[in-house]
Amino acid sequence: MRKEYDFTNGQKNPYTKQLKRQVTIKLSEEAIAYFKAQSKETGIPYQTLINLYLTDCARTGKRLKLSWD
Repeated sequence: MRKEYDFTNGQKNPYTKQLKRQVTIKLSEEAIAYFKAQSKETGIPYQTLINLYLTDCARTGKRLKLSWD
């Protein structure tokens, strides 16, 4: 291993915009069970499915319709 490296011709990582950020989120047992069942059917990890669904909601601008009775 060298003592020093020359990075003057280095490039920024082109994939840094695609990185994910780890967060803690509380989900209901029902929601987790739903995505785990989908995971078994599709073979895609359930956390990836949750991310895909939330990303789709964000891109398409889906809005929740809530009413507090």
